[in-house]
Amino acid sequence: MTSEPDDPEKLPVWCAGEEWCPVTTTAMLVGKKWHPVVIDRLLVDGPCGFSELEARVDGVSSKVLSEVLDDLESKQLIDREIVNEKPVRTQYSLTEHGASLESVIDAMHEWGEEHLVEAAEPSASLA
Repeated sequence: MTSEPDDPEKLPVWCAGEEWCPVTTTAMLVGKKWHPVVIDRLLVDGPCGFSELEARVDGVSSKVLSEVLDDLESKQLIDREIVNEKPVRTQYSLTEHGASLESVIDAMHEWGEEHLVEAAEPSASLA
């Protein structure tokens, strides 16, 4: 995975070996529990505010969502925009890099549909 460090089309990542680098670094970007869910909601629903996004990501706390959004923003996968309306609000949207994850998120969804079934009890779940 070699590219010019100044290449604006690619995200800078560090990797110890060429064999596993693309999978490992992509997993580092979107592999945390709520990251792909947030990306999915922004893909499906488009840009939205914090409260709207929190309502669409069932089960996430405000604190965790805030941390996820900060992390995704630092990884250049989402943009945070302050909208100067009364009241002032924050809107989140996918960057070009974030939007390009659509096929990855779609593949995760398709795999889940094909291989997973909702557990009858929470204790039976893999999570």
